[in-house]
Amino acid sequence: MSKTGEIRLVPLRGIPEVKKGDSLGEMILSAAVREDVSFLDGDIVVIAQKVVSKAEGRVVNLSGVKPSDFALTVSREVSKDPRLVEVILGESRRIVRMDERERGKGRLIVETAGGLILANAGVDASNVSGGEDVTLLPVDSDRSAGVIRKHIKKGTGKDVAVIITDTVGRPWRDGLTDVAIGCSGIKALSDRRGETDSKGLTLTATEMATADQVACAAGLLMEKTAAIPVVVVRGVDYIRGEGGSGELIRDPAHDLFR
Repeated sequence: MSKTGEIRLVPLRGIPEVKKGDSLGEMILSAAVREDVSFLDGDIVVIAQKVVSKAEGRVVNLSGVKPSDFALTVSREVSKDPRLVEVILGESRRIVRMDERERGKGRLIVETAGGLILANAGVDASNVSGGEDVTLLPVDSDRSAGVIRKHIKKGTGKDVAVIITDTVGRPWRDGLTDVAIGCSGIKALSDRRGETDSKGLTLTATEMATADQVACAAGLLMEKTAAIPVVVVRGVDYIRGEGGSGELIRDPAHDLFR
């Protein structure tokens, strides 16, 4: 996966609070200048979803939300603010699972309009206002990544890839990790089928989730308490191209768990 045997993670510190209408591409370029970080062809710029959502105005204040009767019913099932539940339902295609196995710790797992299976549809109150504001996922994270990528290339002349990440839980495993919910300039899946392993065996099922691997690595520096929403990942040998993060969503026809 590495061209050189070494992968570098370079945090971009000092990015100010992002507001609706801000140009994230310009903010990233300015931060790179301040941090003396020069972009190279092939770098991957990994960006936390939260700042993308803020720049795109994907923020809702719960004080203006009126919950529906269905949201009120669901809120009692999962012990969540009914206004928050209404926002989650508005971002959802279907409810996958909900319960309250521990008092006050209800879970609402849904499929978003974009096909992601997430807790609370990615609606999140952390690192927003400290009050009643919550962020929603970008409407089209692949498009958001493409806009930022073009801005960086225009400003530097360098051909980088961009990945937008979110922090998620996983079935059968405790703990959270970061995954790619948007990408541009990088094939999210690296298809290695037909290649041979170190023993000469032909690979028949190996498709690596490269974008998720990079997102997870960058997440080591992008924890919620770190105030580092952008990390430059250098040295990854990835397949350039488009296709978007949707490549990572398993076709329901091949999903044994739906």
